[in-house]
Amino acid sequence: MDKNSQQVMLQQQVMLQKANDYLKERMEQNTSGSHRLAYHIAAPANWINDPNGLIQFKGEYHVFYQHHPFSAEWGPMHWGHVKSKDLVHWEHLPIALAPSEAYDQDGCFSGSAVDDKGTLTLIYTGNVWMNEEQTEIKQMQCIATSTDGITFVKDAANPVISAPAEEEAADFRDPKVWKYEKYWYMVLGTKKEEKGKAVLYRSLDLRNWSYVGVMAESDGSLGYMWECPDFFSLGDKDVLVFSPQGIDAEGERYQNLHQTGYLVGHLDYSTGVFSHGSFEELDKGFDFYAAQTFLDDQGRRILIGWMDMWESKMPTQEQGWAGALTIPRVLELSADEKLIMKPVPELQKLRKKCYGLAGEQMIFGKYILEVEGECLEILAEFSLESCDASEFGLKVRCSEDGKEETVVSYRVDQRQVTVDRNRSGIGPGGVRASTLERSEKMKIRFHVFLDRSSLEIFVNDGELVMSNRIYPDPRSRGVELFAFCGKVNLLSFEAWELKDIWKK
Repeated sequence: MDKNSQQVMLQQQVMLQKANDYLKERMEQNTSGSHRLAYHIAAPANWINDPNGLIQFKGEYHVFYQHHPFSAEWGPMHWGHVKSKDLVHWEHLPIALAPSEAYDQDGCFSGSAVDDKGTLTLIYTGNVWMNEEQTEIKQMQCIATSTDGITFVKDAANPVISAPAEEEAADFRDPKVWKYEKYWYMVLGTKKEEKGKAVLYRSLDLRNWSYVGVMAESDGSLGYMWECPDFFSLGDKDVLVFSPQGIDAEGERYQNLHQTGYLVGHLDYSTGVFSHGSFEELDKGFDFYAAQTFLDDQGRRILIGWMDMWESKMPTQEQGWAGALTIPRVLELSADEKLIMKPVPELQKLRKKCYGLAGEQMIFGKYILEVEGECLEILAEFSLESCDASEFGLKVRCSEDGKEETVVSYRVDQRQVTVDRNRSGIGPGGVRASTLERSEKMKIRFHVFLDRSSLEIFVNDGELVMSNRIYPDPRSRGVELFAFCGKVNLLSFEAWELKDIWKK
């Protein structure tokens, strides 16, 4: 190791030690609070956003994330780090990256991870603000490596891409890297003339990159900037997932400040051009952004997203933390080229006490269940045959006085699934609605994961997914079924209390 490399490593170690010591101090001050999640990934304290560097390395699952260890507000980005043997029980590891060098002094922004012949390699964006107002930026692509999966050294070759190609803008970030045949490929999000796009690079060694070209771009309707691109194959199709900023709301579509969605098609590796169909949203809930995926040793494509939304109120900041990641989800591609998301089956390890209803039940009006709790998995299946109710579904986190509840329902005539959090506690309210496209199905199956301040809903085996943050009173623990203006046949109902993986 030369003198310059030693200096880089020492400076990184000093900043990492400072950040880890501060986190430990904050944890000792008990920053959990009543909304602290029981089985989701969150930082030990303070701020978290995008998932980064998802990978299975030497038999263990690693998830990194954008992290500000010194505040519950967004700030200079570090890379937080957890690992797991089963995608369920996670272990906090020391912070992996800190903004210690001239090329990343204002943040180690989002990126990805690869296994380069036994070396875990992180590829990330180094961010430098060019003015005090933080309106002008310079962004560069960098790498850091580790042999043990815990301690990372920034490469002497950094930045490995010091500037974008001429036609690209200063916004030039979030590298996702994969290998195809003998080359490594990198897709990056950028923009030109206020139109978002994804650009492609190629390398033999992860350090010397050549520009291939524009992979895909907005026609003017898909936002001014594409963040957090991710590219992979499912079967004989290629998929580009990304988070476009600046799409205007359109009916029930594009209701969040920024969206996350995907294009399905085929990448021509010789030209770098991705031929694709129409853009589809990936999750229709209030809180879902910056999704990333990885391939595990079972051949599964697994996705995790940030379970929050920019500029949304985050009550947990007063408790000393903010932000969380979704549960891991297995991706499948349907015959009509729609992405289906299902909870990884390993999550069944969380199950404790089970509650179920014997046989079918006719639901009319309100049906109060014996099960209650803050952390639950619920499976409820309803029949649409002979259903004359206008709306039916379930309510969770219900208070005894009826003032708090979060409602998940199906509106029969409109074929809409809705989430109503107008009475969900101290957080932001609102209603999200999404039409089920496969109307020929005569059953509605809700698969719900409830975790203190989150609610993830999988409808009809992942045909529709809605991820949401809620902030109810801890005493609001009830669960109800209901049917309005008629009756509906409940085919089956099961619920499980779920354990807290973080409780020592």
